Amino acid sequence: MDEFLVKPDPADPRLTRRVAGVDQDGAPLETGVVVERPLTLFLNGQEIVTMMTIGDRPEDLAVGYLLNQNMLRQGDEIVAVDHDAETDTVVVRTGGRTDFEEKLRKKTLTSGCAQGTVFGDVMESFGSITLAPDAVLRTSWLYRILRKINTAPSLYLEAGAIHGCALAAADRVLLYMEDVGRHNAVDKIAGYMFRHAIAPEDKIFYTTGRLTSEMVIKTVQMRIPILVSRSGFTAWGVELARQANLTLIGRAKGARFVALAGEQRIVRDADARAVAEEDRRQQRKGGLDDAA
Repeated sequence: MDEFLVKPDPADPRLTRRVAGVDQDGAPLETGVVVERPLTLFLNGQEIVTMMTIGDRPEDLAVGYLLNQNMLRQGDEIVAVDHDAETDTVVVRTGGRTDFEEKLRKKTLTSGCAQGTVFGDVMESFGSITLAPDAVLRTSWLYRILRKINTAPSLYLEAGAIHGCALAAADRVLLYMEDVGRHNAVDKIAGYMFRHAIAPEDKIFYTTGRLTSEMVIKTVQMRIPILVSRSGFTAWGVELARQANLTLIGRAKGARFVALAGEQRIVRDADARAVAEEDRRQQRKGGLDDAA
């Protein structure tokens, strides 16, 4: 499978806008800002949610959102995904009925961005998921993945105020997606994987965002055994990762990282002393996400 099947396009005029302002000294300037727009999701004939998104991959976002909320299952048949740019809507149509009405009644608010919602039955199924025990993460792969992501063109380096997520196989970055909310970026990758039948068992998931309970839950829901972030952890995120035997790595910058769960999958085959530290421009990438 080729690298960067999907990647950010900072040159897309729909995604950023130039805005005039002044700097700290009162001098005039012009800077890029990310454009966000509403997207209303329907499952068959039922309105589900309105999300704020950059709008670049609405079909993947819609399918991934429904999967990660357990409103769609891996075996469900999707017969159509229709996006209407004029009305800012996307409709996912399935071959049979779903039980989303009951799930809507069970919706609860969790940590994270505005769309950080999870349903009660997600936790009910969490303990039944088995992640691939023979998956491995070589440190040589990790260092190459981090370097590729940090040096790739991105909306974050263009305008900031954005979160990024990536899917890798060994040291190859397959998908790299961004959005104003980290959960949107995760859902886009989940939707793309489902729609293109990408197997999760040997994959590595990367995020610029914090390793919260919901980030861990979504990664486990996607059946991906390894989760990496340049940011830090929450206590419940670590606890859930240990329950699920998910390899959880945070504070991954340059040659440094911290593993708090699933460390048995890590194969140390690279000399950390030979890995270059991030330059200042790379350190900015995700810095906003650490506090978001």
